[in-house]
Amino acid sequence: MLSGWIHDEWVDLVRDSEQSIDEVAAEHDFAGVVRVDVGGETVLAKAYGLADRAHEVPNRTDTVFALASGAKTFTALTVMSLIEDGTIALATRARDLLGEDLPLIDDTVTVEQLLSHRSGIGDYFDEDDQASITDYVMPVPVHQLATTEDYLAVLDGYPTRFPPGARFSYCNGGYVVLALLAERAAATPFPDLVDQRVCRPAGLESTAFRRTDELDGNTAIGYLEATGLRTNVLHLPVMGSGDGGIFSTVEDIHRLWQAFWGGALVSAEAVASMTTPHDGGNDPDQAYGLGFWLRPSSRAVRSEGYDAGVSFRSISHPDGRVTRTVISNWSDGAWPMSRRVEEIVGREAI
Repeated sequence: MLSGWIHDEWVDLVRDSEQSIDEVAAEHDFAGVVRVDVGGETVLAKAYGLADRAHEVPNRTDTVFALASGAKTFTALTVMSLIEDGTIALATRARDLLGEDLPLIDDTVTVEQLLSHRSGIGDYFDEDDQASITDYVMPVPVHQLATTEDYLAVLDGYPTRFPPGARFSYCNGGYVVLALLAERAAATPFPDLVDQRVCRPAGLESTAFRRTDELDGNTAIGYLEATGLRTNVLHLPVMGSGDGGIFSTVEDIHRLWQAFWGGALVSAEAVASMTTPHDGGNDPDQAYGLGFWLRPSSRAVRSEGYDAGVSFRSISHPDGRVTRTVISNWSDGAWPMSRRVEEIVGREAI
């Protein structure tokens, strides 16, 4: 944990930088929420911009936002919870639960390889092939993707890209397959599994998978650009699954980190496994564990999401030095703000 003087120094640093944070928000049309916690104390929590532009509803610090690929963290935690109670194992082969579904997935692909993006399966939503985050990329009408089983229609037909375990390649489809495996192994719909295994134990009051076509008044609408009324409702599945689609608040994200580091979700051994690089790379600033991006040089752990109308980044450190979260309800809104906060707290702090 932080010594007293270092804690006070960082608290003062963040609070003294609030004006510059306001300036970044104004310069880059930031719409969303930024929160910084130092040593367990919330030293900054501010909301900017509009949750609903058409009706001029402002964002608040308790506004609910989509997390895009931030959902992968919840998927990984759910799967690790199932592993710890013996429902499945890291070595479980996907084929054991898929049966004849998705025949192009190699029969030797394991749960661990899917978690670490080393499965080699073809991706239904390959970000390397995407020209712009605001492209219309879903291969079926989005309203047809309302359950995890519905995703079988879009996951099929993609050949293996490389032998399982050979290398890292970020794969959205792999995390939908994980959701499908978890759902079948536990005989429980995936959103309910996430609620039972992660949200309730962590005390998350506002986190859930939500239909994008029936959001309530406290949920921010996702916008494609910094200005204008064009929303992301036609860009994303109407109901997310293992790779994206969960909604949350900055408060719930803070609670999630506390529960994760505190052992309320999975064991200390599982935490260590999830926060150890599994991709075999040597980059001190970028690696991947199980459901988290990692910065090996500082032991920082990151959950992140990026999609049409959504940008999210939350970074935490296992000794509780600094946790910071930035969520925005337009496509690129979070990135300038996240960079500014990183500059303030310093690379050694995160």
